[in-house]
Amino acid sequence: MSFVRASFRARNVFAGARRYNSTTPPAPQKSSNWPLLLAGAGVAGLGAYVYLDRSGKAEVKAKKQQEKSPLDPNNFVDFKLKKVVPYNHNTATYIFELPEGEASLLPIASCVVVKSASDSPAPLVGKNEKPIIRPYTPTSSSDFEGELHLIIKRYEEGKMSQHIHGLKPGDKLSIKGPIVKTPYKANEFEEIGMIAGGSGITPMYQVLQHALADPSNKTKFTLLFANVTPKDILLKEEFDSLKAKHPDTFNVIYTVDKPDEGWKGTVGYINKALVQQHIPPASLAEKVKIYICGPPGQVSALAGKKDGMKQGALDGLLKELGYTEEQVFKF
Repeated sequence: MSFVRASFRARNVFAGARRYNSTTPPAPQKSSNWPLLLAGAGVAGLGAYVYLDRSGKAEVKAKKQQEKSPLDPNNFVDFKLKKVVPYNHNTATYIFELPEGEASLLPIASCVVVKSASDSPAPLVGKNEKPIIRPYTPTSSSDFEGELHLIIKRYEEGKMSQHIHGLKPGDKLSIKGPIVKTPYKANEFEEIGMIAGGSGITPMYQVLQHALADPSNKTKFTLLFANVTPKDILLKEEFDSLKAKHPDTFNVIYTVDKPDEGWKGTVGYINKALVQQHIPPASLAEKVKIYICGPPGQVSALAGKKDGMKQGALDGLLKELGYTEEQVFKF
């Protein structure tokens, strides 16, 4: 009896492959029966061992489920950079290797924190000589095997973003996590309003790709996304695709400060009129939740300053519009 091992992900079969799946090499062909087996196992959406006997009959045994994340919530672990995929003029996706066949298993919604690798010849430290540590929200789904994707925007004053943008494939970054931000529960709210600015979009994307892939989802999501120029809009193709696939449960509104000649969307900062027009109202009480993430100035103006890792008091425009602290979460 001979065997070939085939590994599949149900999410990618039914939800559609992600943009960067091309980084995963195709499975080798080991017999003329392989295409049929591949199609059959793809429908099943499960990792499996497929045994072939001389009669051509197959016996499928389920692959053992992954029980533990390769990430460590208590300690930094070095991960090797596999590939850099440029996104726009100042942003790229950094793809880090996970052990073969293992996914991050990140809970929704959560982030990781990063610092320079333990063997870095020039460790990244601040004025106090302590390691510089920054949080990022991965954009690869929690069940995506073999890779962890981080979309990193380069800031002139951002030491960590500049450090990461200087990494080359084969270099390492030290990562710790997951750090749970707010537990997401399916259908806990009738509506969720999302307000994001710039690179603060990644927590929203993490929640959306998870929630909208669930066939039982009934929550309606509305995303109000602000950027400086149209070129600064991250993940626009992904959001447009989600809107097309889920027109009844997802809508996205883009606004920019500096439109180009072909821009047909909203122009200007997120203001009272935009929030009232698109974000579900406070009158929905316990049926609504508002997520907000963006530059500190934007978050402060709309919902009040965060208090370090704590939420801080609700203030700004959302308080003016009658929302309560229980209805708002600041990432």
